[in-house]
Amino acid sequence: MNIQEIPLSADNQIFTIQLDNKQLRLRLIFRDEAGWILDVMMADSTPLIGGIPLVTDSNLLAPYSHLGFTGSLLVVSDDRASLYPTKTNLGLQSHLYFVTDN
Repeated sequence: MNIQEIPLSADNQIFTIQLDNKQLRLRLIFRDEAGWILDVMMADSTPLIGGIPLVTDSNLLAPYSHLGFTGSLLVVSDDRASLYPTKTNLGLQSHLYFVTDN
């Protein structure tokens, strides 16, 4: 099993990262009551997936298996009582991981 933590901070952000042998751009925006929202784009900013809420205990990519991802995107909180990353703890007590079986 390969586990890659995606480095995040508690700020709106956009960055390029290699996941699943694909160069991707990730955009994270805090949207008040909706919490942290993730958009996944190709490296040239062509949209792939928009509006994924960051929640724990769920593979965020599961509904998008038709896009060919072979790994899982998981949110893990250091505080198991917290289902959502807060505006101030993203990257500190709430983490985003890309997990593959190889």
